[in-house]
Amino acid sequence: MSGRGDDGQGGFELDLREWMAQDAEALRPAAVPYQAIVRQGRGERRRRLAVAGAALVALAVVPATAIAVTGGGDGGGPSDRVSVADAGPTPGGVFQPPQRTRLPQFPATPGQLADGIGFEEAGIRLIDCLEFSREHPGGAGTEPQDLGEASDYRILLALRSTGNDNSPGDGQFIVAVKDGPAQIRLICTSKNGRTSGVNLSAGGDSNLESGAVVPDINAGKLYLQRLGGEGPWKLPYRWGSIGTVVDPRVARVTVGYGGAVVEAVLDHGWFAATGVLDRPVTRTPRIKGYDARGTQIYDSDQDKSYDKTIP
Repeated sequence: MSGRGDDGQGGFELDLREWMAQDAEALRPAAVPYQAIVRQGRGERRRRLAVAGAALVALAVVPATAIAVTGGGDGGGPSDRVSVADAGPTPGGVFQPPQRTRLPQFPATPGQLADGIGFEEAGIRLIDCLEFSREHPGGAGTEPQDLGEASDYRILLALRSTGNDNSPGDGQFIVAVKDGPAQIRLICTSKNGRTSGVNLSAGGDSNLESGAVVPDINAGKLYLQRLGGEGPWKLPYRWGSIGTVVDPRVARVTVGYGGAVVEAVLDHGWFAATGVLDRPVTRTPRIKGYDARGTQIYDSDQDKSYDKTIP
C-alpha cells in the first residue's frame, strides 16, 4: 500500500478518509421511485371509484324493482295495490295478486241500509250467508240447485236484529234478492259477524189473485221480535217489511206499523220498508198499494192470505 504526501502519517489519513467516503456512498439508499408510486395510487383510486359506483347503481335499482312488484301498473289508486305479502301462491315464480270477491248490487236507495250498516258490510254478510247455505243445505228451507254468487244479488234491506228467548243475542238482518233466471230471496241472520241462520225462498208469486201486492210470507222474521205470548218486547225495536209488486199499475206502497206509516221503496219489482217501533203492538204491519193517480188498489186488511194479528 502506497501513502500520499511527504509525511507517511498524513498520507494514511487522507487514504482513510477516501475509503470512508467510498463506504458511505455504497451504503446510501437508492432514490425513491416517485412516478411509479403515483401511477399505482391513481390506479387504486380508479378501482375503488368503480366499485363504489357499482354499489350505487345496485342501490338505485332496488326501489324501482320494489315499485314494479307492489304498485298497480294500470294507474289504480291505493286500494288497487297489493304487496308481496298479500299475494297467494306463485306457481312458476309468476306473481299472482289476490282475487277480489265481487260484491252484490246496490239497493235502489241509501235508506234501505239502516242502522249504520254500510253497503260493503252488507255485501260481506251476504257472501258469508251464501257460504253458510251451501254448508248447511238442510237449514235453508227449499233450496235450488245453485244459489249463485253474491254479485248475482241485490241488497234489498239491511237492519239490526233484536234477539229473543229462542235466538238470544242482537245482530243484523240482511235481505238480498236474485232476479233470474230463478228468483231467489234470502233473509240472512248475522250475529257476532257470522251467519247464524238463513231463510230462503225460490220462485215468485205473480198470481194476481193474491193481490196487486204480495207481502213476503216470511217477513215476520223482520217485524216480529217474539210471538204474542212470549212476554214483552224490547223497545224501541227496529222492524222491516218486504214483498213483491205483481201488478204493474202499482206506483206507491205504504206500510203502517204501531201507529206510524212508512213510505216503502219500490226496487225492481220488490217493495221494502223499515222503521222503529216504540210501543207494544198486537197487529201486523198494514200494507197498501196505490196506482199513479193515487187510487188504492191493494190493502193487506182485505187480503185473505195475509195474517193481520201478531200470532
